[in-house]
Amino acid sequence: MASLRVLGHAFRAWRRNLRWAKHEPETPYLADLLSGAPVCLHVGASDGRHTYVMTQVAPDATIHAFEPSAFTFQVLRTCMAWHGIARQVTPVHAAVADKPGELLLVTPKKMSGRMGRAYAFVAEQAPEGAARPDLQDKGADLQPTPVVTLDDYCAQNGIGRVDFIRMDIEGAELRALEGAKGILDRDRPHVLIEIHPTMLQARFGGSAEAVVELFRSRGYRMFALDGGRLEERDSVVPDLPWKDYFFIHPARAARLPDGVFKARMAA
Repeated sequence: MASLRVLGHAFRAWRRNLRWAKHEPETPYLADLLSGAPVCLHVGASDGRHTYVMTQVAPDATIHAFEPSAFTFQVLRTCMAWHGIARQVTPVHAAVADKPGELLLVTPKKMSGRMGRAYAFVAEQAPEGAARPDLQDKGADLQPTPVVTLDDYCAQNGIGRVDFIRMDIEGAELRALEGAKGILDRDRPHVLIEIHPTMLQARFGGSAEAVVELFRSRGYRMFALDGGRLEERDSVVPDLPWKDYFFIHPARAARLPDGVFKARMAA
């Protein structure tokens, strides 16, 4: 049975979804990318806000939602059940990286004393000093979490096609993408990914440039919102701790519905 804390967090997420509140500005663009019956991977699903949006803009979608936090995973499952979309969503209690196994989930404790669950990240060992270079904290909670690669997960579960990937994993994006190269090469899925330059460098030995190059070397084109306008880019926006970017492959352009992405890809 879910704890009162889980139920409280799930209720807030469920209510926000019903009110279509506190969604990120990229959310309205998902409808252009999820036509038909797409197979979607939601990596870093948290309480499932993007998972919920996917089910609303694509009622025939199949979604695999990966969440490493034991607490938040319970929130995710509860919230999806309340929305009545559990048949579309397969929740997976795991982090995603470049090799399977186990890592630590590091959840910073905010200066207020509350858990910074939105800032949690995976690590091989407990960080020394501040949990994150971009956040003041009062220490961190450490929790072992299972780890999968997206390529292995799809192979083991008979997923022969992936159409869309949403990824928000606080700096681990390059490692997760390294474990998804088979999917990227095979399916050319649309991708919406939050890139964290500071965390990539400080905690994962990577870079935002390496993430962008992984896509561009495969022929993907990169887009980001500038105010309310979708603009094509060849690099991340400088001096931002994080930002969402769309990556669209020309091989899928002809199948896009009429809309802003199809227009941009035709330019």
